[in-house]
Amino acid sequence: MTIQTKNYSYVRNKLLNKEEIGFLDVREEDPHAQEHPLFAANLPLSRVEVDAYAKLPKKNVPIITLDDGEGFAQLAAGRLINLGFTDVSVFEGGVKGWKAAGGEVFKDVNVPSKSFGEFVESKRHTPSLSAQEVKQLIDSKEDVVVVDVRRFDEYNTMSIPTGISVPGAELVLRLPELAPNPKTKVIVNCAGRTRSIIGTQSLINAGIPNEVNALRNGTIGWTLAGQELDKGQSRKFQEVSEATKNDAAERARSVADRAGVKRASLADTQKWQAQSERTTYFFDTRTPEEYEAGHLPGFRSVPGGQLVQETEMVAPVRGARVVLVDPSGGGVRANMPASWLAQMAWDVYVLDGVTLSDLTEKGIWKTPLPALPALDTVDAATVSNWLKTDSNTVAIDFSTHANYVKGHIPGGWYALRSQLAQAMKKIPQVDRYIVTSSPSELSLFAAQELQALTNAEVLILEGGNAAWVKAGLELEKGPSHLASPPLDRYKRPYEGTNVDPAAMQAYLDWEFGLVEQLGKDGTHHFWVL
Repeated sequence: MTIQTKNYSYVRNKLLNKEEIGFLDVREEDPHAQEHPLFAANLPLSRVEVDAYAKLPKKNVPIITLDDGEGFAQLAAGRLINLGFTDVSVFEGGVKGWKAAGGEVFKDVNVPSKSFGEFVESKRHTPSLSAQEVKQLIDSKEDVVVVDVRRFDEYNTMSIPTGISVPGAELVLRLPELAPNPKTKVIVNCAGRTRSIIGTQSLINAGIPNEVNALRNGTIGWTLAGQELDKGQSRKFQEVSEATKNDAAERARSVADRAGVKRASLADTQKWQAQSERTTYFFDTRTPEEYEAGHLPGFRSVPGGQLVQETEMVAPVRGARVVLVDPSGGGVRANMPASWLAQMAWDVYVLDGVTLSDLTEKGIWKTPLPALPALDTVDAATVSNWLKTDSNTVAIDFSTHANYVKGHIPGGWYALRSQLAQAMKKIPQVDRYIVTSSPSELSLFAAQELQALTNAEVLILEGGNAAWVKAGLELEKGPSHLASPPLDRYKRPYEGTNVDPAAMQAYLDWEFGLVEQLGKDGTHHFWVL
């Protein structure tokens, strides 16, 4: 298959003109995080079939695949064409070609959002306090409330003493009842810098009467100051009164209006869902629990704070239209994230006039998938029996490394689909391979490639790892049988509790340099209220 190529000036002009472009780095997340262009969103070759329809809702969007000479860009482009995408090209010369043409490259993940956070602080001088200053406030029993704006699981892993979990988009809605006295000082923290800057500035933009400060450098700054973090905390925000909700709704709507956020109706969204000439993303920004209890058809659950932090993970088409809805929070959790997306130069709308009777779908969001290959399957009980009695049967798990380590079929091998040929050199040669994954659909595509590399029988574990767990079968934990290096996740210097202080400091130094990098890149269109 001959696939056309595109160069630096083509991509740059699309970005400068705010035209739609799906610029996709198809390497695994770790190599992506080592260096990539600012708006090259990570969509690994391993996951193209299971992620493409959700992340690229319009089949004729211009897509350019990028690698660093490994050949993944060509393979990914071919898979996207097979999935029905009609305007797919490969970036000429990969990352090296981008740099040779004068393009700026960035390290880490979620770089558009993190660099935007630094940009906001540089323009608005968002107030912050050092870890030592915050500890003194807590130790001296000052009237202070610490709110942690990360996901609850991150907060639960490690948190600032006394901190309460209030994920980012919930802040303007929940804070008035956590700190009803306007004299109470409010400290906003995350792991590093971005979410605490955006959270602090959100409260200031919304006109909250309290003094608000970011915890400078988050849990990293706290650790580098030699101070102890709490672990396993579960303090969460509570529901608020109608009066609090209405006041927060007015504040958030005012901020959104000032940021130029546009309004949409249900009729607009129905029209856009059917539209082929424009990419539109539809996000429900409430908590996952509220979403599962009832949501609008076609809307994906993406809590608003994480949406601002990880925009390119769910909306990789730069220049697309984004529609947000918060039907049960007075619009607060749509209007506040929308105000930030507007400043990040997204074409963003908030959906108004939605009633609870419109929320006709229940349950988790179902990823849109292509037709799945029809392959031979086997049930969990049979696989368990084979693995105990037959040394000629081996299980291969194509889940993420993080999921594999949490628990896998005893003796099962971890393999990356993008590195399958190399992995098979480490995995024992046997007569029968059982292929599994989370999500289970991934194993269907991986199995086809495995079958091309072996004469052995290849069978799919019916229902994947979820079926194994549901059957009550034993799991093995830890990195016990790695046939591939764990390149599918970049180790973030702000996650977990045993990170090298030098890595933490290097991460902060990198964040401080992002504004200068934005200036060199010149394609972002960011602005600040």
